[in-house]
Amino acid sequence: MSDKGEKKSLRPAVRCGRSYKSSLGPFENRVNTMIFEMNQNRIQERIWAHDHSVWKENPSEITNRLGWLHSPKRMERSSAEIKAFAESIRREGFQRVLLLGMGGSSLAPEVFRLIFGVKDGYPDLSVIDTTHPDTIADWTRRIQNEKTLFVVSTKSGTTVETLSLMNYFYNVIRNTRREGNPGNFFVAITDPGSSLETDARQLGFRHVFFGDPEIGGRYSAISPFGLVPAALIGMDIERIMQKARLFAAPDEPTALHLGVSMGELALAGKEKLTLICSKEIEPFGAWVEQLIAESTGKEGKGIFPVISEPPISPAFYSPDRFFVHLRLKTDTRRDRAVRELKAAGHPVVGIDLNEPYDLCSEFFRWEMAAAIAGACLKINPFDQPNVESAKIRSREIVRLYLKSGSIPEIRPDGEENGIDIFSPSGETEVKTALKHFFSGIETSRTVTDLLPYVCIQAYASPNPELDKALQKFRLTISKRFRTAVAVGYGPRFLHSTGQLHKGDSGHGLFIQLTGQFGTDLPIPDKAGQDPSSITFGILMISQAIGDRQALLDSGRKVIRFHFKRDVILGIDYLLHRI
Repeated sequence: MSDKGEKKSLRPAVRCGRSYKSSLGPFENRVNTMIFEMNQNRIQERIWAHDHSVWKENPSEITNRLGWLHSPKRMERSSAEIKAFAESIRREGFQRVLLLGMGGSSLAPEVFRLIFGVKDGYPDLSVIDTTHPDTIADWTRRIQNEKTLFVVSTKSGTTVETLSLMNYFYNVIRNTRREGNPGNFFVAITDPGSSLETDARQLGFRHVFFGDPEIGGRYSAISPFGLVPAALIGMDIERIMQKARLFAAPDEPTALHLGVSMGELALAGKEKLTLICSKEIEPFGAWVEQLIAESTGKEGKGIFPVISEPPISPAFYSPDRFFVHLRLKTDTRRDRAVRELKAAGHPVVGIDLNEPYDLCSEFFRWEMAAAIAGACLKINPFDQPNVESAKIRSREIVRLYLKSGSIPEIRPDGEENGIDIFSPSGETEVKTALKHFFSGIETSRTVTDLLPYVCIQAYASPNPELDKALQKFRLTISKRFRTAVAVGYGPRFLHSTGQLHKGDSGHGLFIQLTGQFGTDLPIPDKAGQDPSSITFGILMISQAIGDRQALLDSGRKVIRFHFKRDVILGIDYLLHRI
């Protein structure tokens, strides 16, 4: 782009042997105009200089959230410590690592494990980011005959789900491995001075790794929160950092283009960012989902990320889509479908990777792009002002339970946005409720440029069969109403997309699915002690009810189905009545 103001279409950019291409159709000029303005205003240079005025006049929760810019370089100092720790775990014969964490503390480790697998001789790694008692009971049985290391990962050190899991599994180890200190089976990753650091010291954890307080959770992949779990499964963390450094530069053009494309297209009504990934790297989408949803969903604005969506004909896509095709360069399986999207007029960005380790560069590219999209939208991409609302409501439910011994019963409240079906057995009742719930989709197409989206929120125990049922449910709704649909397990999504749900323009429709527990488990009030005031089941249902109320408080439309039997059967029942 010339200094004279000429704004040309960005040609395919190649960096380190990878290509970046865009086909934005009528939005090409708008995006290039904003890129030109940002270059004139030295936006990337100012980001690297920690200039908070790129986003807001008030530096609060900005100047102390930019440590991620330097993390790929600074983490070199911690490389030897992390590798030595991982090697000691391998030598001691640990067979499994269970990471207890939510959101930014769990998603990058999950990406590493699902995409890169486990190196021979190293322990396998699994993430527990649920409070569902059936899942926790299943893991309790599975680790009985395995030597397991528990990684307790939370930046704040106060995440209720993570600490509840820590207390529970600490007591499991205390009761089943009576010899020695239970703390030898635990390691903490947290920010300095957190309450978790204090607990870890008192309980004799074998190690405490410290994060950078100036890095937010969703920006923490290239930090101890991502690198310690990566090292434990035998990944080359120095290679991870080297790949990330390739894009950690003030003049990186593709991060600027991607960020401006996301922001400007969202302002133009194409705020449904749909990620199409090669199958081998598809788990990366869950990390992108949190980054985009938590960074942009605020002040009545937002970019709605759509990930892991089953492929459908372009005829079923609404005009609010923007597609990013992230693929391994040898993978041509979705190329024809992407060409059809372009032919149908949808804006598309294509990113080619030489090999899976190139994803470690993508962490940084997408982080910078999210920051730049925030500048386009004139929002602070580093805070999360609406996350606390669901937590407050959930804590209120827990307090009522502790006082009365029961969960407050919810009945259909007569409000337009509040519909609850406890046992979908009445055909007329369910059909009427669904018709009322989805009526807003058709109505909105004539009164607003921003089209609705649907979120299916399953407070259930994750498993492959339920995954399939939820995807079928999702696809049915998407094709029936030509709208973007996301699926999330609760309470996991509260730490991933919950900010967007309450902070964006308010066009979301939320389907909450809850069910009975096969068992329930007490949460120890303190690790190493037996008294318990609450169970995992009570905690989960409190979170579901609390989030429902927080959505209603934000003016969102919510419908809840509670199934007394199998959730999968319940979903099938609903499928035949949409």
